[in-house]
Amino acid sequence: MAGLYVHIPFCKRRCIYCDFFSTTLLHRRKEYVEALVKEINWRKDEANEPIRTIYIGGGTPSVLDLSDIEKILKAIGTEDKEEITMELNPGDASFEYLQGLRQIGIQRLSMGIQSFQDELLQFLGRRHNAQQATQAVQMAQSVGFDNLSIDLMYALPNQTMEQWKADIETAIDLGVQHISSYGLMYEEGTALTAMRDNKQIEPIDEDTENEMYDYLCERLKQAGFVHYEVSNFALPRYEAKHNSNYWNHTPYVGVGAGAHSYIGNIRSWNPDDLDVYINGIMACDLCDDKQKELLTSLRENEKLTKRDIYNEQIMLGLRTNRGILEPISNQSRANYERLEKLIQAGLLCKTTEGRIIATQNGLHVLNQIIEQLMIED
Repeated sequence: MAGLYVHIPFCKRRCIYCDFFSTTLLHRRKEYVEALVKEINWRKDEANEPIRTIYIGGGTPSVLDLSDIEKILKAIGTEDKEEITMELNPGDASFEYLQGLRQIGIQRLSMGIQSFQDELLQFLGRRHNAQQATQAVQMAQSVGFDNLSIDLMYALPNQTMEQWKADIETAIDLGVQHISSYGLMYEEGTALTAMRDNKQIEPIDEDTENEMYDYLCERLKQAGFVHYEVSNFALPRYEAKHNSNYWNHTPYVGVGAGAHSYIGNIRSWNPDDLDVYINGIMACDLCDDKQKELLTSLRENEKLTKRDIYNEQIMLGLRTNRGILEPISNQSRANYERLEKLIQAGLLCKTTEGRIIATQNGLHVLNQIIEQLMIED
């Protein structure tokens, strides 16, 4: 089962923390969709196996008209798809728009809510408020969406534990099936990082961040959610199928400016430049093999070595509740000894099925654990 990711880079305005490729040049949406459809027609069979999941992400896909989203889905084909997800900004939600998404084939929505606190939403630069967030979920449910995911953020400057608990309770009360939750990251080149470096804000302390994460895990477990990936929680049978492709090393094709693909042992990615992408796609006649070669040259790629694949198995596997097979982690005497020390320290544990998973304390320092188990050159 392969997946197809569609990147829509347009945003009405940028959030201060985001480092994904995006642009506010909304007037270029139509020509972008035209190029996107052309790339889809060329590449949708590239994985050499059926596409079973579609994920339309961004950016903000919900700034597109329904007619443009329909063009994209028709180019891919929606028959026999197990999951078709689209990201949506709550500020774009209306009854008519949500109903239209259902009618053209969107099965699952991922809403970038981040918080139900107006002051925190304003700080993050989100263009919706708390009321719009709640209404967006309720409207989606009213038109028949029964597979909804929302994003929540914690470890924000000045965010209190009481605010965080209230956000989690609101999410539970709304009856969503999936919650993705991330601690605030200070990515290079973002406005948020500049604010930190200029002493305009003070990052939250590590102990409070860990306390927020632990509360999230425990409270959602009480509410019936399965903690199936370090940042993802789902009611039983509502795990994100497309995102699980990434963690399970399943092939996926990425289309659109800046989109990444993984097929066989090759990773490739499109240029994260709107002009280069659109002009490159539209200049090619996809019926001409030489032109196809030229289009292929627009993408950069890398071939993964056995060491790369092993390290990714460690990195991705330990992020999930399935963990890694013990034989995978014992590739050398040195690695075996490191593994045993991590188990003795209570950061990893062995399951009855012979797998290695991170403990709750281990999840706090997961990146350091992964680094210790990776094989160097």
